[in-house]
Amino acid sequence: MENQTMQNKLKELAKKLTQEFGEDYCELLSISDENKRSFYEKEAVNANWSVRELKRQIDSSLYERLLLSNGDANKEKVLSLAQKGIEINQPADIIRDPYVFEFLGVPENKPMLESDLEKALVAQIEKFLLELGRGFMFVGTQQRVTLNNTHYYVDMVFYNKILRAYVLIELKTTKLTPEAAGQLNMYLNYYAAEVNDPDDNPPIGIILCTEKDSVAAEYALGGLSNNIFASRYVLYMPDKEQLIAQVEAVLKNWHEKNDGSAHE
Repeated sequence: MENQTMQNKLKELAKKLTQEFGEDYCELLSISDENKRSFYEKEAVNANWSVRELKRQIDSSLYERLLLSNGDANKEKVLSLAQKGIEINQPADIIRDPYVFEFLGVPENKPMLESDLEKALVAQIEKFLLELGRGFMFVGTQQRVTLNNTHYYVDMVFYNKILRAYVLIELKTTKLTPEAAGQLNMYLNYYAAEVNDPDDNPPIGIILCTEKDSVAAEYALGGLSNNIFASRYVLYMPDKEQLIAQVEAVLKNWHEKNDGSAHE
């Protein structure tokens, strides 16, 4: 019954694609990689993407970005995405790296203040929500946190209804710093103690920055009791071929490691 429902939804999606794109529909979904094609078909249904949104997710290499987020790609992760789409069971499942903000229309090398980035994202909030993924609801910007009569402000606050958790986002137009992690950790402690309802899960923090050194990130975020993640953001569509090559490289490395272990 569930498979029949999925097939009906896919047929409806195909009808919509054909109506809007005509012959381009074949080009849109004629993805040679069976796992990748299956992922986009299932996620289009799961997230109820419009045709335009589906095309944008393909163009932004969402599949490859998800495979490269939160550790190396492996066979199990590929098969899971292909068979089920995006499963959101824990905070790490909502993280992408990098996030793609091509919809802001900002030149790649143009200097940008954090306040300007925030305003630009709010102005395009529907597209930002699409990039964040399923379950996100926008709460507001510059949400005040008061400690000992001192006011602090969280850049952007969302609520993820699937995880039942607040998601606090700090925007940095520079590389990741330990200070940013410490500041966000303080905000998360405040939300856990003062804002969360009894049924809410612990809040989640995301630092969006222009650069993230893996070693620096490990030391900046390691040992914190809260769920804090750091991801890069880019203002342009990523190089699709380069991402595909990265996925193929880490999958090859994974296979070599596992084949070597099997022969020991």
